[in-house]
Amino acid sequence: MGSVPADTERRSRLLSLKLRALVRDHFADATDVAVADDLEAVPFPLGAALLSPQTAWLLVDDDAAGALGQSLAWVLSRQPSITTVHLLVEMCSGVLARRAQLLNRNISVNVWHINERDLLQALPEPPLPSVLASTAHLEFVATIREAGADPLVEHGVVVGEVRGLEICRVVDDAHTGAVRLEVGTGAHDREAFALVHGDLPTKEALANVVRAVSTHRADGALPHPLNSFGAERLLRAKAIEEPSLVKCTSVVAAEPPVVRKNVKDAVPCVAIGEEPDGTRHVFVFVAHVDLDVVPFALDAWHRLDPTAHVTVVIREKDRVASIERLAGLGVVPVNVVTLKDG
Repeated sequence: MGSVPADTERRSRLLSLKLRALVRDHFADATDVAVADDLEAVPFPLGAALLSPQTAWLLVDDDAAGALGQSLAWVLSRQPSITTVHLLVEMCSGVLARRAQLLNRNISVNVWHINERDLLQALPEPPLPSVLASTAHLEFVATIREAGADPLVEHGVVVGEVRGLEICRVVDDAHTGAVRLEVGTGAHDREAFALVHGDLPTKEALANVVRAVSTHRADGALPHPLNSFGAERLLRAKAIEEPSLVKCTSVVAAEPPVVRKNVKDAVPCVAIGEEPDGTRHVFVFVAHVDLDVVPFALDAWHRLDPTAHVTVVIREKDRVASIERLAGLGVVPVNVVTLKDG
């Protein structure tokens, strides 16, 4: 039991030493760095940090995909006088550099890729290209709709949802290449469902699941795993069903700027909305305190429609001051609105 804190403390010290060495080797000419050893080392939840009065050097340990917003929120709360942030990462540097370009000049963010003891200025990755679903996969859209689910295509993948919860997916058989519709939430659930209900026709099996899941995704339903997963997509489903909730006449689902790796992960989701006067919005829905939602939303807006407004939709209980502060750092204003949960 006692070994975990010791391991964590040891890891933190090693990261701090690594960061100090990198700063000493690569930022010695910076105007506010006299001696790297004199910089203040402070605890940083994502890795290690060194601070001068105007500059922060942040080393992010492990997966840095959602580190931009969290890092900026930490800096702004810790030392508001900082105007330059150097973000040092080993993973996801291209995505972070792309998102850093979408921030205004109130705070300068430089992303660096760590290659052992070298630092390379990260090059912004281009937005993901649009991928069309194959004709064979799109042929299942009618089956999904007839069973009562909502067909959705994201990054070339055809799925069926019930109020935002994925319950089926069109896949290619890994061995035969045959296209089939699998029922279930997530790969393991689809495999288990096939083992138990393999004798049911797909449409009948899917309709049964739609009925069962709809009960748990209904407003006011008692807490259940089927309404705890994909809470942000349930918010989006409500806006699609009733666009007036976000002051629009229409809201349609749209692709996120990154591919969702696991359907059970809490990842912001995206929609395009239009007001009565034709004003368009890129909406990003989130259902927890996500400090990276503003960079994510700017990324989605830039990829989908840079002429639109960008709006983050959250639950009232998740609206925190850090998100409000980050919303003011975009190259365009990021609106933050609330939507009733439940």
